[in-house]
Amino acid sequence: MKRWFNSLAARTVLLMLIGVGIVHVASLYAYQHALDREMSLANEARLADRLLTIRRSVMRVVPAERENVAHELSGGPVEAHWSATERARPGGPGAEAWQGLHVRLREQAPELVDEDIIIGANRKAETDPHLVLISLRLPDESWINITLFAPDARPQSTHGTWVSTSLMALGVVAISVLVIGWMTTPIRRFAAAARLLYHGTDRVEVPETGPQEIRDAAVAFNEMQARIRTLMATRTQTLAAVSHDLKTPLTRMRLRAEALTERAQAEGLVADIRDMERMLDQTLAHLRGDRKDEATRPLDLAALLATLANQATDQGAAASLAGPATLVIDGRPLALKRAFGNLIDNAVKYGGGAEITIMAGDPVVAVRLADAGPGIPEDRMAEMFEPFTRLEASRSRETGGFGLGLSIARDIIEGHGGSITLENRREGGLLVTVRLPRHAAGPA
Repeated sequence: MKRWFNSLAARTVLLMLIGVGIVHVASLYAYQHALDREMSLANEARLADRLLTIRRSVMRVVPAERENVAHELSGGPVEAHWSATERARPGGPGAEAWQGLHVRLREQAPELVDEDIIIGANRKAETDPHLVLISLRLPDESWINITLFAPDARPQSTHGTWVSTSLMALGVVAISVLVIGWMTTPIRRFAAAARLLYHGTDRVEVPETGPQEIRDAAVAFNEMQARIRTLMATRTQTLAAVSHDLKTPLTRMRLRAEALTERAQAEGLVADIRDMERMLDQTLAHLRGDRKDEATRPLDLAALLATLANQATDQGAAASLAGPATLVIDGRPLALKRAFGNLIDNAVKYGGGAEITIMAGDPVVAVRLADAGPGIPEDRMAEMFEPFTRLEASRSRETGGFGLGLSIARDIIEGHGGSITLENRREGGLLVTVRLPRHAAGPA
């Protein structure tokens, strides 16, 4: 779940949902508040009109008929009576809520003054249905007394509001997924192209389409690829020239040294020249990096490791292999043979032997190489992958190492999209774990 929320699409959807939810709730509140206010004003206007209609109707008949007319005009929450005196008393609990009605009455009947309108609460308790008692003065100084009762107000259902909000949220999610998916497609293409370029594809063209910013980024990426290819080609030509120019005089020096009459000096010179040749070969191999000119194809990793283990055994080293007899992965055979050869050589030279274990998996396979050597100090683990890094006690030139084996192996493994880690074993020795994807990365 945490990994899902790390994506741009998930975070955008979440932010949009929060934003839309806040705006929707605020708009509903504002709309409901405005609606309640408008309804209150409308109700006050209608109520004032009805009360004034009762007053006008009563004042137009003779006093003997006024009570009957008031009774006939009563109905619903309104109950009207005529009397010679007012019955309402100003104030009381909740009376302030009816001040708007007082204003509407004055607006619709300008002939009335404040003393002609008396509005007072007529409630003995909170549950008393009598909301208010209103007394309106007639021209002959008699009064119309109107009692308002509470209507049977049922709470409105919020089902429609929840349905509306849920549908809006679903709509936002759907639209956000589509829009963010469309917007992030070029980013995923860039990531896939970068991985393919690193894993050995010679050229990965990113389509130069879409918005202006995406087109500019695609053009820059493709131009970067062209510059990288030019630099790599130049470096390869330079390395080939350096290799040729250096190896030729070294070969002549070795031949001349072998022709010397004093065998002790001759053998020492030949050994030094061979060390120089080996150092030159490994240095050039490291500078050449993980060559991508070798095609990626299906290969039997178990058979490759078995061949390397048998070669080490034939040379008198202790090497064992455990795991499946066949394990096919996608990779570059020569590069992987070189990487695992370096790791097995290190285990044999510095650990007394190599115990190789293959663990099949999908999509990742693992190869563990254990030795019984002194291991590596914890604070130097990461340092050992740097070029020309050696442990003085056990990895020195006398043992034939130049500090490039692990660096070359790491470049090859990572060039296949894998990883390599080092750790000391509890029982002593070093454990190297290599993880490789079973299938080569393809275009997105």
